[in-house]
Amino acid sequence: MASEREIRRRIRSVKNISQITRALEAVSASRVRRAQAQVLATRPYAEKAWQVLTHLASQPSQDVRAHPLLTRHDEIFNVGIVLLTSDRGLCGAFNLNMVRATMDFIESHGKPVQLITVGRKGRDLMWRAGYKIVAEFSRLPANPTVLDITPIARTAIDDFLMGRTDEVWLAYTDFINTLRQKPTVKRLLPIQPGEVETQAVGEYVEDVSALSGAEYIYEPTPAEILEAVLPSFTELQIYQAVLESLASEHSARMMAMRTATENSEALVDDLTLSYNKARQQAITSEILDIAGGAEALVKAMRPK
Repeated sequence: MASEREIRRRIRSVKNISQITRALEAVSASRVRRAQAQVLATRPYAEKAWQVLTHLASQPSQDVRAHPLLTRHDEIFNVGIVLLTSDRGLCGAFNLNMVRATMDFIESHGKPVQLITVGRKGRDLMWRAGYKIVAEFSRLPANPTVLDITPIARTAIDDFLMGRTDEVWLAYTDFINTLRQKPTVKRLLPIQPGEVETQAVGEYVEDVSALSGAEYIYEPTPAEILEAVLPSFTELQIYQAVLESLASEHSARMMAMRTATENSEALVDDLTLSYNKARQQAITSEILDIAGGAEALVKAMRPK
């Protein structure tokens, strides 16, 4: 059994760790509320953007249907994946689950893959696993804007337009609620307005058919509008996915720190019990030593 001094040192150390985890839990709780509010605020915008895009893409003009960001390639030779993870750890299995889901997707797809990683954790894990990383982005602001996402979207779009990738997928963690986050891999490019289920941010869209029966006169032409809208819509998909991942990260970190705090408190209780047992054993040993010494002294003082 460890000595009293060692147990006291361990109790002090565990209590210090408990204070840190409790503080991190409080910080994550405040951040997850802001992130959740931001996520819920942008989902209606994503739905309306889908409606407008669906109506534009459904126009009979040949120029509209032939837009390169809407054109599906006949054969898939190379696949691009934009992988969203966090820069920091202490968030449970958040990053590992996302990387595993991406690896499972790569294995099931069976095509050469090149990665655009957002977040140091995903970059490090995929690099160690031997995957090809063509670009990496890290240290995004705590409250990112669309301008912060533009270089990521531009890289993915350029690779697709230049033929370096035949399709691009977006791997992110979908925020469902504080206790549940789901690793998701959805198509980013080519944009397929009629296939909402397989498209990124499609799960936030409830109805994209509201404008399908209406006829509008667009000025300028639908093809010119799509030329400006499609890159921005690609940025919107990545931006929404980044917000979902941030909310999921803060939720996962809050729950992980709460669990760590509860475990440390339980460990302190166990260590306190061990300390009391060690102290009681030491007191008992001292009493036995005193009693043995007293008995020996009594025997020595008896007349012979």
